[in-house]
Amino acid sequence: MVSMRIGELSKQTGVSTRSLRYYEEQGLLVGERLPNGYRDYTPDAVDTVAFIQDLFSAGLPSDVVRDVLPCRHGQRPAGDCSALLARAHQVRAALVAQEERIAQRRRTLDHFLAKGGV
Repeated sequence: MVSMRIGELSKQTGVSTRSLRYYEEQGLLVGERLPNGYRDYTPDAVDTVAFIQDLFSAGLPSDVVRDVLPCRHGQRPAGDCSALLARAHQVRAALVAQEERIAQRRRTLDHFLAKGGV
């Protein structure tokens, strides 16, 4: 099996080694620790990191990301699915509210610009 070290994973994903270490600390990313202390990752880690990034970009916190990660491989999430679904709905509702605030700010700015700043 081909594997890679954390620096190579960082280059392939565009994610800093510091973030990758954080993902590991949070239980989001699994790497094998070699006897020399280096972290070693499988090629699948590239896709896992991209998935984690997408979930973070969507506003999900690391505890929800950790619970959702098994779904990536068609597995059921660990723990109480109803609680996880409720949390995901809360995050989604917060994103919708944020989008509405941003849209209102954009309309205000558009109005200001349409009047030439006066």
